[in-house]
Parts: sequence; structure tokens; C-alpha cells
Amino acid sequence: MHDSITIPGSRVAVAFGAGALDDLGPAARPLGCGRVLLVTDPGIARAGHAQRALDSLDRAGIAARIFDGAAENPTTRHVQEGLAVAQAYAPDWIVGLGGGSAMDCAKGINFLYTNGGRMQDYWGIGKATRPMLGLIAVPTTAGTGSEAQSFALIVDPTTHQKMACGDPKALPRLAILDPQLTATAPARVTVAAGIDAIAHAVETAASTRRSDASRRLSRRAWDLLSRSFEIVVGQASAQNAGPALDAARADMLLGAHLAGAAIENSMLGAAHALANPLTARYGTPHGLAVGLMLPHVVRFNCAGAENPYGDLGLAGEDLAGMLERFLRRSEAPTRLSSLGVSEGDLPALSQVAARQWTAQFNPRPVDQAALLGLYREAL
Repeated sequence: MHDSITIPGSRVAVAFGAGALDDLGPAARPLGCGRVLLVTDPGIARAGHAQRALDSLDRAGIAARIFDGAAENPTTRHVQEGLAVAQAYAPDWIVGLGGGSAMDCAKGINFLYTNGGRMQDYWGIGKATRPMLGLIAVPTTAGTGSEAQSFALIVDPTTHQKMACGDPKALPRLAILDPQLTATAPARVTVAAGIDAIAHAVETAASTRRSDASRRLSRRAWDLLSRSFEIVVGQASAQNAGPALDAARADMLLGAHLAGAAIENSMLGAAHALANPLTARYGTPHGLAVGLMLPHVVRFNCAGAENPYGDLGLAGEDLAGMLERFLRRSEAPTRLSSLGVSEGDLPALSQVAARQWTAQFNPRPVDQAALLGLYREAL
């Protein structure tokens, strides 16, 4: 069995280390797992990770059925398709294996399988009235930190609204962090996921909802992510990959988890509010959208007398410059115009951004006019 680590401020048990996926069955057995629904996506299945998970469960005498229909930015349709599999199989536990989308889909299935209704019924916090199945989360990217959070982000395909459906009962009981799994992610996914994790560390550090626990998590996450991101991005495809890259991948995965735990104890801010309309309208991967907007938001928030990012140990301009360097080194987009955004699009985008939940937790108050100004700076 791999190392079990305790993370102050988090209620999720963690197994961490290279090859930890092979411990899924032995870790699940003492929890009372008998019939598991494994929720993943086609890419993870092709990479062989889903079969490894199934083999580990089988060796532990745990029956399992796979649903590999999760997709990026999962919608209510993906959740409904997974729900049909769950209803036919009647699992007693769920395992979410993949990036944040697969884990969010697993949580969505859990909501509907145990509590009924539609995902729209759970938009908000604490709306599940019945117990939910236990969930084990196994991230394959160093990104969302969904394995440390009680929220499922599910898109309404009619309105394109990303619904944050949160409940303490949806929090995973166990997270298995195996940095080997992140090695098979395509380079573009590694970049987008890593930038997303960095944005989580930065925005939670300044959120109006931050606490002593979240501040410690944000700082530790930032330390791990900021020292390792450029190593992973620069060497991921190198032939001479070795211990330095392995260590950086481990740092990124643990840092993403800590940043996810920071979200659970804090909240995000304007960069995420600005990013969501870009993903909905232009299909921009979430991590790239939030990364593009983040330096502008950092400068905006530091325009007052105080630096709300002081816990990260950097002045505001230094932090914004470092974030811009990360974007350049990873060849991520730095201007909205490169996404196909035009000046005429900005008023409508700012209207949508102003309705995003995370906007209200930004350290400097934002309204539609302020968000429009930030879009214009980024154009």
C-alpha cells in the first residue's frame, strides 16, 4: 500500500505515490465496497488506466461496471447517460477516474442516483436530502482538484450555464493520487490543467471567503505548483525524462489537490467568472480561459492599498508577471483576440460573467462594468 497522508483542513483521506492506482482495490475493500460503478472517459480507457482500476478491484474481490461516457465540461446529458448505467447495475460505491470532468460526472450521477430529480435541482449548496454513495476519486491530471471538493460542475446544455452543485455528502471519501497517471495526458491537457491548478491557488489566496486553513493550503499549493509547472511543461515530451520530471509531476498532482482543498475551504474570484463565458461561447478549455484572464485580475485586485495575494509571498506586479511567464512558456493564449473574441462580443460576455457565482468572492468588488474593463484589457 502506498503512503496515506493527512492534509490539515481537508476531510478527504489521501493515498499518494507512484503506482497508487494499483492500491484501489485494497483501499476500497475496508470501506465496504462491494459493487462499484467506475466513471471515466474514453481517453482514460484507451490509456489503459480504467482497466488497471478494474483489475485492482477484481483482485480485491470487488465487482465493477464501467461507464466511460464522461466528457470535457460534462452536461446534464452525460450525467443522465451514466445514471442509466447506475440504475441498471445498482452499485454501492462510485469511483471517478479521470480529469475534473470525469470526477464531476461521477458526483452528478451520485446526486441523481441517490436523491432523484435533475441536476438543476442541486444547483447551489446542500440540496441533497438523502444519503449519497461513497465516492473514491482518482485524478489523472494535475488540475481541478475535484477529488478534494464537494462540488460537481455540470453544464446545462440549453442555457450553457455551468452549474455548481455542492453538498457535503458529495465529497469524496478517498482520493488516490498517482502521479504516473498524469504522464499519459496530452501536452495541451497538461498545460490547461496545470494553469487551472495555479489559478486555484492564486484565487483562493485572495478570496473574501478565505480562512486560516485555506490560506495555508493556498500557499503550500502555490509553492509546489510554481516550482514545478515549467519543468513539467518543458520536459513532458523530452527523451531524457527522469527523476526530476517524476518529482515535478508528483509536486503538480499534490499541489493541484491542495489547491482543490483550498477551494473547499475558501472560494474563487473574478478570473473564474470571466473564464466561464469564454468556455461556453468559444469552446476555450477552462484552464486556458482562466489563465488568460488571471494576470489582469491580479493587477485589478492590487490597484488598492493592499495586496490580497500577500500569502503567496509576492508583490502583485511580480505575481502577474510570473503568471504571464507561465503562459508564454507553455504557449497558452494571452489575448482574447486569439480565441476569436471581438470588441463587439465583450458587453454580452461581461453580462454573463457578472452572473457567475465566483464573482461575488473577488477581493475587490466587481460589477458588469468592471468585468467589461477587464475583458477589454485582455483583448
